[in-house]
Amino acid sequence: MSWFERELSWGVPPTELRHLCGRIGELYAALITNGQMATEVNQKGYDVVSETGERISVKTTAMMGMTGHVAFNSRSLEFVDRVIVLRMNTEEMQVETLLNAPISDVLPLLSGPSEGKRILTLGRIVDRRKVRSDIAPVNEVSIDRYTLRELETGTIEVQQDGVLLTPVKPVLRELAIRFNVSLINGKGNEFNTRQLGTQVIRAVAALTGERIVPDYAAGLDSEDES
Repeated sequence: MSWFERELSWGVPPTELRHLCGRIGELYAALITNGQMATEVNQKGYDVVSETGERISVKTTAMMGMTGHVAFNSRSLEFVDRVIVLRMNTEEMQVETLLNAPISDVLPLLSGPSEGKRILTLGRIVDRRKVRSDIAPVNEVSIDRYTLRELETGTIEVQQDGVLLTPVKPVLRELAIRFNVSLINGKGNEFNTRQLGTQVIRAVAALTGERIVPDYAAGLDSEDES
């Protein structure tokens, strides 16, 4: 994700980073399913095999909003047990799970086939997606009506009265100002969502006495400062 963010800072459009997005998505899917990458470079139909043996087709997009689509090879869908569609949220610099469902639930959402492809429009799944993460939290703190979580991937989640908030960064900025947390790093650059979330979680933990994993947070900081 740090390299992806660096490419964006160089002015590369996210839609031109398809190979990098795809690789990040496959690794993320392997992580959330406790699985492994497919053994062949061009494995027919699927990209990841889960811990339970499910063959997973992973699609990753950088398209925001409800526009755009992902395509499947209609001739290899028979080898797929599950579909995971991920989005690289370039505003929050986090990976979002748009769809994680068995192939039987996905097939009715596909158009076609046409020219050997079946199409899944993002608009059909963005409305349907569950607003929760598949990744376990490393750190979690609560104060007043808010619960903040730092996930294993560095993603920051914020809940207010049990409702997941999105986008996250405006809320983090408000909390940062409230708890006297700086909005910029040591180099004078504005913290991204992950960096700012880490700092706010530290500040809340210091106030409430909740225990967090400081080494993990420090590792992310050192990586982002490099």
